[in-house]
Amino acid sequence: MSILGEYGRNLGLAFQIVDDVLDLTASEDVLGKPVASDLREGKVTMAIIHALDRCTPAERKLIETVLDERCFATVIHGDVRAILEQYGSVDYAVASANEHAEQARRAISHFPDGEIKRALLWIPEFVVGREK
Repeated sequence: MSILGEYGRNLGLAFQIVDDVLDLTASEDVLGKPVASDLREGKVTMAIIHALDRCTPAERKLIETVLDERCFATVIHGDVRAILEQYGSVDYAVASANEHAEQARRAISHFPDGEIKRALLWIPEFVVGREK
């Protein structure tokens, strides 16, 4: 893979992981869309996978119910967030996004200094620091 390919791959992964985390944790006012829409669409993201690998069978059933029903009819969003917080799943996903951002920055570390390199180094920082 080329240097820019490695940069783009890691930048894209960082962006998607942060997007998935924001979908689970940000408010509807901040997001501009319903919270946890990925879960409602049956999408299993990194934080959800992390929690599913660690949670109790009863907690797993709660998450699976949301994925199956594609809504928060019998399970409330706060219950799912509590499971994610209990197992550090959001923190795990954020750490992974930060690692991909760092890998993107490292991929172009040998580029000559200049305005383009500074911009390319700033983008991963922006991606992991965004709030919507």
